[in-house]
Order: sequence, then structure tokens, then C-alpha cells
Amino acid sequence: MALQTSEKLQGITEELRRLQGLMTSPTEFDPRILSEFRDALNRVRTAAWAMQQYVEHQMHEKDPQRVFTLLAGERVRAGYQICKLISEDLHNEQVKIQKGQLLELNDAVQQLAQELDEAVRAI
Repeated sequence: MALQTSEKLQGITEELRRLQGLMTSPTEFDPRILSEFRDALNRVRTAAWAMQQYVEHQMHEKDPQRVFTLLAGERVRAGYQICKLISEDLHNEQVKIQKGQLLELNDAVQQLAQELDEAVRAI
């Protein structure tokens, strides 16, 4: 499993290098897609850094709690950005989102809102 993951990471790294070459050529990009791509890369970069920290903590028999806290903070930041993008989509007449997807998201958001209220009150 670890070997497969390492090989996959190596392949993705090579693909990102090729993509970097394409992005430096004179091409027009949709700013929103480019922004989403950058956000995705940032999340992957942060997750990779956290995993590296976790592995190093395990090797040195340190408590990995700090790494988990950093990952949770990153998820909160990413969630905030996703919420803003979804809000833009909801106001964009060119974007059509399926009702079922909206209902599922609404349920998840309502549950999260209750949990956030509890967490904020506990701070």
C-alpha cells in the first residue's frame, strides 16, 4: 500500500511539473477554475506537510496532536472558502445545481451549524 501510494505521488508530481509548463505558456484561463485549482493545490500541500509532520512525530515518538489540530484548522479554512464559492454558485444564473444535491448539503450544513454553535459556546 505504501509503495503504491509513493508511486502514485511520484506520478502526480511528474504531472504537476508538466502542468506547470502548460501554465507558463500564453493561454487564457477561467479565473474561477484557476482559483479553485490553486485552492485544491494548497489543500493538498497542507495535507502533505501535515502527513510528513505526522510521520516524523511517529518516528521520534512524539504526540501527533498538534498535527491533527493543524489539519482541523486547514479543514475549517477550506470549508469557509467552499461556502463562499457555493454562495457565488447559488447567485450565478449560469450554474444549475440539482435539487437533491442542495437538499443533502442543506441537511449537512444545518447539522454542522448546530455543532458549530455548541463548539463556539464552549470556547
